[in-house]
Amino acid sequence: MEQISVFDIFKIGVGPSSSHTMGPWCAAQQFLEKLRGKELISIQVKLYGSLSKTGKGHGTDIAILLGLTGHNVKTIAVNKIDKYIQEIKVNKRLDVNGSQLIDFSPSTNIEFLQEKLPFHPNGMSLIAGFKDGSNLEETYYSIGGGFVVQENQEKDPVKNKYVFPYPIASEKDLLKHMTSSKLDIYNVVYQNELALKTEDEINKSVSELWAAMKFSIYNGCHKNGILPGGLNVVRRAFNINVGLIEDEQYTTEDEWIMAIKNCDNSFSNVTKWVSCFALAVNEENAAFGRVVTAPTNGAAGVIPAVLLYMLCFTETKANAIKEFILVAGEIGSLFKKGSTISAAMGGCQAEIGVSSAMAAAGLTYCMGGSSKQVLQAAEIAMEHHLGLTCDPIMGLVQVPCIERNTMGAMKAITASQIALAGSPEIAKVTLDQVIKTMKETAAAMSDKFKETSEGGLAVNISVAVSEC
Repeated sequence: MEQISVFDIFKIGVGPSSSHTMGPWCAAQQFLEKLRGKELISIQVKLYGSLSKTGKGHGTDIAILLGLTGHNVKTIAVNKIDKYIQEIKVNKRLDVNGSQLIDFSPSTNIEFLQEKLPFHPNGMSLIAGFKDGSNLEETYYSIGGGFVVQENQEKDPVKNKYVFPYPIASEKDLLKHMTSSKLDIYNVVYQNELALKTEDEINKSVSELWAAMKFSIYNGCHKNGILPGGLNVVRRAFNINVGLIEDEQYTTEDEWIMAIKNCDNSFSNVTKWVSCFALAVNEENAAFGRVVTAPTNGAAGVIPAVLLYMLCFTETKANAIKEFILVAGEIGSLFKKGSTISAAMGGCQAEIGVSSAMAAAGLTYCMGGSSKQVLQAAEIAMEHHLGLTCDPIMGLVQVPCIERNTMGAMKAITASQIALAGSPEIAKVTLDQVIKTMKETAAAMSDKFKETSEGGLAVNISVAVSEC
């Protein structure tokens, strides 16, 4: 049975896309490991399917270059990315892992091909040429959420990796374990995580995730201007923030959050703040900023927005952040096991829909909901994202992606409130059923609406621009 840690679902990385940026970046780093001790003379990169069709807009080529030069997706100084890439383009040289300098022109050594590989739409091949005349070619697939698998190897990078006391593949398994152990959903998940990490390690990982989320929200709310990529999308979180809070200087994110708590918390302002938080994260994501994949980069704003909503505008207990993240992460793993978290496979229901379900579950648990109400909240949130397409204009994770995070966050809060107000015993749809439905919907969806920029808004924006 496939087992996934919460800390596989949540990753700290760089925008704009977990599948088109972080995945290829990690694949390039894996390829580097195979080059050790060999005299390298060339590298060729081939991108297939969705990685080819929207790769330039998503920065796939940039991510691969950064991976090949040895930069870590979690620790790279994001403000230096433009400098690193410009040096490669100007010098037409690639310093592979900081140890071997080879001739490399991104315009010719990275190929954007039209064909699609059979296993997954996000395929890429890397070919290395060595001084002795031999070659090495490896093919990788970026399967969503930053997960990468290699051709002819285990088709899932985390399958059979862990041994949990409570193995979970479905909602049904969760309910069975909760009944037999008399533990609620959070404590079942927590016991599984304790099989991998100590309590201190879990707390440290949660703290790192929340610190990165806060950082992305704060940065996004305090940066103005135009997002890169050519669409000329204006950052909006900055102006919303300025309109809601007094113009003061805050030296830390926590001081700013405390000021938000002391603001006018009318219904209108609270909803504006939720949208502001979500916009802020995904504006940072679109600008190659640091975000937390939750469960993807395109949907990275939903969970931080709902988490900060909970902390600022509700009564919460001391352990709330940890509980939220562990419960939300388990829901994300259920969708990955039972369907997909890749927009190239399932459209945006696999990103915003899953993140909304995760956030709804985490919020419901922290608001005192029963485990069945938690599962019902996740089901409600996904039910109203079924069929959501992925149609990024110009292949950029900007329109409609950034605004969709605000919608996913608001739907998560609404789903939680509905679940908390009712009885899960009268629900007509289970989480397992909605996951199965999502998978079937994804299979039936046209490829035009699966992150190819060949349908929907992506092909109609030229009309809108010409009319403006």
